[in-house]
Amino acid sequence: MSYSGVGSSPGNVAVSHVGKMKLIDRKLKLTEVLLRCSATALALLALILIVTDTQVKKIFTIEKRAKYTDMKALVFLVVANGIAAAYSLLQSVRCVVGSMKGSVLLNKSLAWAIFLSDQAVAYMSVAAIAASAESGLIGIRGEEKLQWMKVCNMFGKFCNRSAGGTASALLASIAMVFVSSISAFSLFRLYGGATQRQPNDAVRK
Repeated sequence: MSYSGVGSSPGNVAVSHVGKMKLIDRKLKLTEVLLRCSATALALLALILIVTDTQVKKIFTIEKRAKYTDMKALVFLVVANGIAAAYSLLQSVRCVVGSMKGSVLLNKSLAWAIFLSDQAVAYMSVAAIAASAESGLIGIRGEEKLQWMKVCNMFGKFCNRSAGGTASALLASIAMVFVSSISAFSLFRLYGGATQRQPNDAVRK
C-alpha cells in the first residue's frame, strides 16, 4: 500500500497547485503567441496573394483585365485580412512583452476588451471567407437563372490565385478561432479568483 501524499501539509499542496498553474500559464501564453503570429503571417499572405492577383485576357480585339476590385467579396476579404493581420500583430507584441515581463492580464476590463476584440476579428474573417467562397463558386459554375456566366474558364490563373488567397485566409481564421478560445479561457478564469485565493491563504497560514 502506498502512503504517498499522507501527512502533506496544506501549504505544500497549495505551493504545488500554484506551480502547476504557473506552468499552464506559460504553455498557454506560448501557444497564444504562436497562434497569433501564424494568424498574422497567413492573413498577410492572403492579402498579398489577392491584391497582386491580376490576369489579362484578349477576347477578339478587346483586352479584359481581371483584378480583385472587380469582385466586392474579394475587396471585403482584403480589408478583413488587413485588419486581422494588423490586429494579430499588435496582440502578438503584447503577448511577447507580457511574457518577457512575466505578467498576465492586469484586470477584468482588459480581459473583456481582448476577448471581445478576438471574437469580432474572428467573426469578421469567417464572414469574409464565406462571401469569397460563394463568389468563387459562382465564378466556377456560373448561375444560369441569373444569367451569370462562368469566368474561371477564361481567367483560370486569376481564379486559382484567388483560391489560394482564400485558403490562406481560412487557415488564418482557424488560428484566430483558437485564439478566441484561449482569450475566453483567460477571461472566465479570472472569475474563479475566490477559489484561487484559498490556496494562497493556506500558504500564508
